[in-house]
Amino acid sequence: MDLKMYAPRFSKLSQALHSADADVWAVSDRAHQLADKGEDVIFLCVGDPNFDTPEPILDFARARLGVGRTHYSPAAGELVLRRAIADIESKVSDHPCSPDDVVVFPGGTNAIFGVLSCLLNPGEQIVIPEPMYIGYVPITDALQLDVKKVSCPADKGFAFEIESIKQAIGEDTRAVMINTPVNPTGAMATPEQLRELAAYCRERGVWLISDEMYSMITFARRHTSLRTAAEKLDNVVVIDGLSKSHAMSGWRLGWAVAQGELVERLIEYAGATIFGCPQFIQEAAAFALEFDTYFVKQMRDAYERRRDLIVERIGKIPGLSCYSPEAGMFVMVNVSAVAQDGEAFASALLDAERVSVLPGKPFGPSAVNHVRLTLAADEADLSRALDRIERFVVGGCLKAG
Repeated sequence: MDLKMYAPRFSKLSQALHSADADVWAVSDRAHQLADKGEDVIFLCVGDPNFDTPEPILDFARARLGVGRTHYSPAAGELVLRRAIADIESKVSDHPCSPDDVVVFPGGTNAIFGVLSCLLNPGEQIVIPEPMYIGYVPITDALQLDVKKVSCPADKGFAFEIESIKQAIGEDTRAVMINTPVNPTGAMATPEQLRELAAYCRERGVWLISDEMYSMITFARRHTSLRTAAEKLDNVVVIDGLSKSHAMSGWRLGWAVAQGELVERLIEYAGATIFGCPQFIQEAAAFALEFDTYFVKQMRDAYERRRDLIVERIGKIPGLSCYSPEAGMFVMVNVSAVAQDGEAFASALLDAERVSVLPGKPFGPSAVNHVRLTLAADEADLSRALDRIERFVVGGCLKAG
């Protein structure tokens, strides 16, 4: 009788996903454990909108379910949604956009995975400014890409430095990926910066990918898409979705806009891996994009009030500082004067005051002395959390060093 234990073996891709930044959510996981035990924990760590999806969108989805829109859809996505996306792109840009330029994916993250899968081979180099969205790490690790990070320093408000990005592009660079507005910093690239970077990447034969998931959550100035700013589009890919702007994170709906053969490759990839997104969800998304002005404005105004509340309160707490982000759903708080780093601050804050914030380290070296606070909490909870943070800091938290 063979009593030898079976030893499972796994792929390099699954191992990369298993090990990529395993400690990113350590503080958040502890916070959930405390909450499960009945503790009064305030969560300021996750970027999931705390609004419900607007009722008219729900009603439309229910209606489409009622007429049987529950079958397979084309790999590229339903024409009604691709046309709605193309119409929006065409309205804000001198470059016409066709529905044939759009490929629909189950979420922006999946769109990013699909785009990078179609553009880069294992070992090839991609340049990404940091602080950067945490979700890029497992994707690039799983695809075994060589990630070259470019710092956007905190002392300059995490602003884009196009010259630094250009200098990072070398002979081995195959792609550059930017995020504007940025998660976690809320920084926005200017139209001039986008135009310059797109032209330089094209000259160097490099793809330029722009993740614009927070494009509809901007405050003082409007978002400018890379597709609007660039003079030529043959090396440009834009990724966007409805998760944040329309409080539809659980609907899993995003898209990529590109040109030429890349679109064909993306459709083939989508057909092989996801076999289309749900019909009723895509039709509800098209409806949302057509009748969204009121609801998006209501949510955006709420995020702006919450941003102002956090910035004002943090500015009055000795030892803490932050700048007012131009966009997005987060505020980055510098804790270097009161704690060894963001990780130490977040862990001690949870222990002492039961407030869960996200350490900055996983976003990149530029954010190591910061913590991220979400705007996805109502003003009452934000005020309670800020009271606790102030008590924690004034009472004497971990000292620098």
